[in-house]
Amino acid sequence: MKKFFKYLLLLILAVAVLGTFYFLWKKSRPVVKKYEIEVVKTGDIVATGKVEPRNEILIKPQMSGIIAEVYKEAGDVVKAGDIIAKIKVIPDMVSLNSAESRVTRAQIAFDQTKKNYDRDAKLFSDKVISKEEFEKTQLQYNSDKEELKSAQDNLSLIRDGVSSDKSQLSNTLVRSTINGTILDVPVKVGNSVIQSNNFNDGTTIATVANMNDMLFVGKLDETEVGKISVGMPMDITIGALQDQKLTATLEYVSPKGTEENGAIMFEMKAAVQVPTDVYVRAGYSANAEIVLSKSAKVIRIPESCVEFSNDTAFVYILKSKDPQTFEKKQVKIGLSDGINIEVKSGLKLNQQIRGAEIQEEKPGEKKKEDNK
Repeated sequence: MKKFFKYLLLLILAVAVLGTFYFLWKKSRPVVKKYEIEVVKTGDIVATGKVEPRNEILIKPQMSGIIAEVYKEAGDVVKAGDIIAKIKVIPDMVSLNSAESRVTRAQIAFDQTKKNYDRDAKLFSDKVISKEEFEKTQLQYNSDKEELKSAQDNLSLIRDGVSSDKSQLSNTLVRSTINGTILDVPVKVGNSVIQSNNFNDGTTIATVANMNDMLFVGKLDETEVGKISVGMPMDITIGALQDQKLTATLEYVSPKGTEENGAIMFEMKAAVQVPTDVYVRAGYSANAEIVLSKSAKVIRIPESCVEFSNDTAFVYILKSKDPQTFEKKQVKIGLSDGINIEVKSGLKLNQQIRGAEIQEEKPGEKKKEDNK
């Protein structure tokens, strides 16, 4: 019995030693990496951007108050002078009381002057008083009448924001200052608004823009900005107008770049030519994709396949599949759209190159993923 346990212990020890040697041998072997294989093919390289109106005009009120009516909404086409909203004035109580008091005094004075005028008119017709005396009474009558009208108009302006003889020019009516399309009406009935003056910008009643005068506004990487120049023609496609292709002319390239996510970007603008039969609604431009520059039917590969060393670009061409072996090859690259990149030389069509590394699943990862 003792011999049995002795042999069993020796066997367990031998298995442990062999297992340790196998583990060390396995660990010392080089790790074989596997990669996805990409095929060199042709396609289009397109840089994208967005379009927006050249000028967005903010319509602001000329007086403070509360929005009483809103006559337009986003997307409506308006002309200069069209009424967008109406403001109800909330008068200052001190000013209102003063205006009402002025009307009362003017009314009292006018009533007395009218009595004098009526009396002197009869006396003048009976030739009891001279023409000179009557003209003095008539002048005072006209003066008090005008003062009463002025006081009433002043009260109307303070209380209602409009006078009787200038109702069409009232500041309570907020009008569009240009021909265009309303992009946004950020106020609703009942909202308080503040007039625009030297001390504050005022409340925006609406944003209006001429949607036939559009600009492409985008940014270019420093590696691409040298390829464009002012006056260069451009082809534009807008997602909402799939059957339309518009043209544009480059107007501006920023002389100074800004750093964004580690890359130096330059702003550029181009005038978009919108045909008269194409109707662009507010919001179309915000989601438009623009063809900035294009290389058609070029040899292209995924940009992730390219490695850089200083100013030189390399790819790895597949030599054998099992095991995978690759040959490093220098290539000359061109335009990129952020996903695919043009290869000007160094590769042939249908060649297979090294892509992303295939990550082996660790035990339990798939099961954990499935449980999700």
